[in-house]
Formats: sequence, C-alpha cells, structure tokens
Amino acid sequence: MSTLARTVRAGALLACLSAVAHAGAPSHAAAQMDRDLLEVTIPQLHRYYSEHRYTIAQVIDWHLDRIHRYNGVYRAVEQVFADEARAAAAREDADTGTEHGALWGVPIVIKGNTSIGGTVTTDGWEGFTIAGHELIAPHDATVVAKLRVAGAIIVGHTNMPDFANSDTNRSSSFGRTGNAYDVRFSPGGSSGGTVTAVTANMAVLGTGTDTGNSIRMPSATSALIGVFPTRGLVSTAGIAPLDWLLDNTGPIARDVTDAAIALSVMAGEDDLDPVTRGSAAKAQPGPYTQYLKADALKGRRFGVPAFILQGVGIPFRGTPAAVSPRAAERQAAAEAVELDPRTRTLFMKALDELRRLGATIVLDDSVLPESFARTAAHISTYGYTREGSDLFLKNFGPAAYRSAAEYERTMGAPLGAPMVGAEPTKNKIGDVTIRQRILESDPEAEVNYLAPRRDTLKQYLETMERLRLDGYVYPAIQMPPVDETMAQDDRLSEGPHSATSWVNMIGVPAVVVVGGFYDSGLPFGLEISARPFADGDLLGYAYAFEHGTHHRRPPVLVEQGLLPEAR
Repeated sequence: MSTLARTVRAGALLACLSAVAHAGAPSHAAAQMDRDLLEVTIPQLHRYYSEHRYTIAQVIDWHLDRIHRYNGVYRAVEQVFADEARAAAAREDADTGTEHGALWGVPIVIKGNTSIGGTVTTDGWEGFTIAGHELIAPHDATVVAKLRVAGAIIVGHTNMPDFANSDTNRSSSFGRTGNAYDVRFSPGGSSGGTVTAVTANMAVLGTGTDTGNSIRMPSATSALIGVFPTRGLVSTAGIAPLDWLLDNTGPIARDVTDAAIALSVMAGEDDLDPVTRGSAAKAQPGPYTQYLKADALKGRRFGVPAFILQGVGIPFRGTPAAVSPRAAERQAAAEAVELDPRTRTLFMKALDELRRLGATIVLDDSVLPESFARTAAHISTYGYTREGSDLFLKNFGPAAYRSAAEYERTMGAPLGAPMVGAEPTKNKIGDVTIRQRILESDPEAEVNYLAPRRDTLKQYLETMERLRLDGYVYPAIQMPPVDETMAQDDRLSEGPHSATSWVNMIGVPAVVVVGGFYDSGLPFGLEISARPFADGDLLGYAYAFEHGTHHRRPPVLVEQGLLPEAR
C-alpha cells in the first residue's frame, strides 16, 4: 500500500470513530470547548495554554475532529497527519520549559505543493502519487522547517488543482474542494484547500502559494486574510513550481494579527532561494505585529488601478517580444475579465469604508491605465518553466527522479505539461512557439523578461510618487465565487477569475482582507498592494480596515454533501 493510501485510509478510519463520538449529545465541557476554539486566534490560544485551560493535545484533537467530521463533504485536506500531529502535541505538552515559539501549539495546514519531509508532495497531480513512485519529499521546504521551529503542528496537506494551474480547486489526485460558505460554489484556486480548511476551523492557520492570484483570490472567496509577501521576503525553496519566476508563498489566516505572526516566522533569507539574498537589509524589521495599529489608514492615500475597473487583460505569464502586436492583442483580449456589476458595487462600498477610516482614494484614469497593463503583458516567463521544475526536483525530488528527464525515464511518461512548458494552449502564441530555455544564459531574457519587468515596476512606483500614494486598492476577484453545479462560459467551471497577476510579475506585496458579503452570503475580498518590502505597513492598513469594519463571519457547515464527489 502506498504512503498516500495509508494516510487517506487512516483518515477515513478516524472519520468513522469521530462520527461515533458525536452520536450522543455534547457534554457541557465539549460545548464550552467549541465556543472557545471556534474562530480562536493565536494570542487567544496561547492564553488558553498558559492558563492551563486546554492542553495542546486537546486542541489538536478538536481540530482533527473538525477535519474528520467535514472533510468528506468539503474535501479540503488531502492527507491528514493525525498520528504525527498527536505525537507532536504530546511532546509539546511534556515540555515544561517556559520559552515557546511564536506558533507554539498552533494547528496548521500546508498546501499540497509544499514539501513536508517524509510525505508525498502530490502537487494535486495523480502522477506524483503512483504507488512505488510517489514524490516523497526528502526534507521539509524552508517555510515548513521555519513553521515547525516556531512550534506549529501540521495536521494536514491541503488539496489543490493539478500543478496549481487553475482558478478552481479540482485535482486529479483527490477531487474537488467546495467553498465552506456554500459547497456548490468554488473556493477558488489554487490554494482552495487551504482556505476551506482555515475558514472552516479545521486549522488555525495555513500556507498558500501564488503564481497569479492563488493566495489572494481563494482568500477572497472565503472571508480570509491572504498575504502575498514582497517576492524575496519568504523563501519558495521546496515548493513544486508552476512558474518559479512568479511563484510566491505566504500565510492564510482568519485575522490580520495571526497572518502577521505567521509572516514574521516565514520571512528570512535562504541559500536555496537566491531571490531572498539581501532581503533582510531591504525589508521592514519584524515582528510584523508592531505595525498593526487601528489608525493606520488615517492620512493614507490609495489609487485605484484604472485598467482593472476597465477589465483590461494581462495574459498570464506574459507575451514574448517576438509575438506580433495583433497576436498579442488577441491573447490579451482572450484573457480579459470584465468587472462584474455586483463586485463593482461591493468594491465601491469598501472604498467608502476606507474613506470613513481616514484614507483618501484616488480614482483617476491616469492611475495604472491600460498602457501599464500593456507593458506588464510583455513580462514573459513561460520559456523558463522547465528550469524551475528541474531546480525543485534536484533538491526536493525523490531519489528515483531528480529532474524532468529522469521522471520520464523512470515512469515511461513525461512530467505534467504545465511543469515543463509543454501546454499546447500556452507554448504557441500566433506563429511564435515558446521554447524552453535557461534564464541565466538566454540572450533574449533581457527583452522578454528583465526589461519589461523593470519598466512595469517603474511605472508602478512612479505613479505612487506622482500622486503621493501609499498603495493601490482593487477587487481581489472580478466576480463573485461561481456555482460549480452550472456551466461557466459554456464549459465546466474554471473558477472565479481575477486581474491581479501583475502583482506576481513585479513582485510587490499585496494582502486580501474581508470586504463584505454578497447578497448570496458569499464573501467579497478587497486587495491592497504597496511598495516593495513595505510588508509591515501593508499589514497595518489591513489591520485598520479589519478593525474598522469587522466583516468576517464564519461559515455554517453541512455534514452531508450537496454534490456527488467531482473528480
């Protein structure tokens, strides 16, 4: 039996035991624990531990019970690490020391593309779960190691779409994840498993990854805080890449304080991720909780990107310089997403709330206009896809395959097309075929990637200087979460879509906060971006908005699915 199969079978057994345990009426103590731990924050949890109200083992069991009770419906957690989590909790409870890490005894989930030593990194793809040939991580990703050192206890690996390459959350390795606010609807992708687990109180905290919107968009669908750090603040080493030049990782939490605590733990330079070199000298010093002030929005100025309101498209992963203007225009038009009127209405209400909290909003056609989007569209990264995958497998692949070529020789089939840049819909634009290259030696890297990236970031910052802006504010998604029982654009739902991949292209920090709720009861997310390495200030803005609006409310979960399992 494979490692993954044993984990899933153990989870199913514990689910049965949990159902039996809940057959009777809850005791007074159990009901009190439910009240205490539902929506618990990290500071509250630490107070409970310090007061000896609950042991870490009790808290871990409570969260495992939530997973076992609801995971069959929502399918948020692909691998449940019950035995390992309980053993870690027992060790922590037995430790009589008084010094504890920032995440002492905090139950967390890790996205399924992020290496946890000794477990299967499914990356959402059945090709990494084949018995005897699983992608078993030889060691932890850098962020996982940091989270463990800080005292976090990992309860599971979350579901995600194959290779993180979708705006919804349907994988070949585990199936479909539903939105916790209505299981029929999409939680977004590709961190949809993490957001459903965290918003449903299956864990206090989770990690996500983001190549074009994949922390921020799912957080918006699920009334959560999603942090996209400045690229280089947090290491991505040990995370299976979709596009290593755009990928990032950050925390997903129910409130800004928890997100700030987690980011403080995750940040730091790493020899395995060259982009992080020198980041400590550029970044605002941690811990990031020091920037959380209720009046942080007073006197601040935020611009609204004109191209987002206009629905101008920026092709995901960009367009090479060799593509003709006509073909580039067709590609941009095909990927453009208009702003839904319902989303526009909630966004305008959120702008009014920002004004009430002391901010000035600059709505002007010169704020990141269509020309900005056209410049960003030329940041082309697809030609370097395979290089990133080979770098990941070299350090975090199993002994049987440490490169894409070795995977194909071992398995008799190629690595998934998105990991090697072989998707027919992506590797040819007009009459130009995008061939895989090595960034460091590619003579066309300057015109295809480096120069457009510099120019786009320059426009972003010059606009801030000209208008004296502290950041930008815009909808995290162009539409409400979509109903996956119905077709979307005459085909199987591909999830809700955003217009925020430019953030990845230039590597600036962004955060999603809870911006309200649609009439349907589904959440709306507001996104704010800032200057590079102003992550502390950014979290301060998010905190002030959160404490001035108090929009979040937890979902009401169901114990019986409304849909048959979708695979």
